[in-house]
Amino acid sequence: MAAQHLRVAVLGPGAVGGLLAALLARAGNSVVVLAGESTAQAIDERGIRVESGRFGDFEVRVDSAVRLQRDVDFCLVTVKATQLDEALERVPADALGKALVVPFLNGIDHVEHLRRTYPSSDVAPATMRVEVARIEPGLIRQLSPFAAIDIAPPASRQREVEVLAAQLTAAGFDVRVREDETAMLWDKLALLAPLALLTTHARANVGEIRTRRRDDAIALITEIASVARAEGATADSEATLRLLDAAPPAMETSMQRDQAAGLPLELDAIGGSVLRRAARAGVAVPVTARLVEELRERSSRRV
Repeated sequence: MAAQHLRVAVLGPGAVGGLLAALLARAGNSVVVLAGESTAQAIDERGIRVESGRFGDFEVRVDSAVRLQRDVDFCLVTVKATQLDEALERVPADALGKALVVPFLNGIDHVEHLRRTYPSSDVAPATMRVEVARIEPGLIRQLSPFAAIDIAPPASRQREVEVLAAQLTAAGFDVRVREDETAMLWDKLALLAPLALLTTHARANVGEIRTRRRDDAIALITEIASVARAEGATADSEATLRLLDAAPPAMETSMQRDQAAGLPLELDAIGGSVLRRAARAGVAVPVTARLVEELRERSSRRV
């Protein structure tokens, strides 16, 4: 595996996957995106265009396919949690070879699911902090300037993750290799869950929820930090609140945009995972439970 030229598959070239694919390809790596026929054809014909204040506006060509059929070093899984099972049919275990699977999904439950699908040591969970939208197949727009990635390698794949981290850094991301995957996953969920639940519930951006819904925001952050600590992670609710206050006021979440577009919500992956772990640990999370239940009811009515 050459340090300066990786072979990367990106499963799901939506907002996050499209940005990763485009930047890794621009940095000189060989990239194939795996998607449904119409999306794969659109990207094959036009490539991927990125519009970003941080990375600039550019177009890049990548290969596309509906199923992994060539050797790669890494397979980045960037679909929504609601699409995961269907998407994994594009990457059968026997097609992966020695490739490392690096999932960027929201939530926590997907990690064990992937480790039941592929060898456990072949899965290196990652998190990404970015505000980005897929405008249409192959057109990706970054909406806020931050773009940070954390990756937690299995002990036997440390070197490979460091090579990937170096390429992601060269592509322009802020990258950290983490030792504790539980802490890494909860670090993201501790902020993402309050943001996603409140922006979707209020149909409002971050600036509005941290003023009009501040009591709920503080309650959610406090409850979720308690669950994280019960799971063995170190969670600082005051630090999370500072991150909320530092976020761009116009920022929206992907779950909020999915609701506006009438798409399935990652409610179970984000809110449901917190509730299940809270129940297992005996931690009371009344505000989280109320918002999740109300969003479930709203989603069932499609309103």
